[in-house]
Amino acid sequence: MGIIWTIIIGFVVGLIAKFLMPGKDGGGFIMTTLLGIIGSVVGTYVGSALGWYEVGEGAGFIASVLGAMIVLFLARMLTKR
Repeated sequence: MGIIWTIIIGFVVGLIAKFLMPGKDGGGFIMTTLLGIIGSVVGTYVGSALGWYEVGEGAGFIASVLGAMIVLFLARMLTKR
């Protein structure tokens, strides 16, 4: 069940990040889900580096969305033509 919840939460976080940063993005369901999951990992890493989270704690929902927005921004910069 843990993997299924990770995928569901990742998809929701990815949707919110794409909603908050409108623009032309490629990818569908899978890319949005990966964006959210990677954003959660980034949010956890940055939060623990800043002392907001302890080692082993997952990032909060807001930190996950912020992490996904960072990942989306970087992806747009890398794929910009």
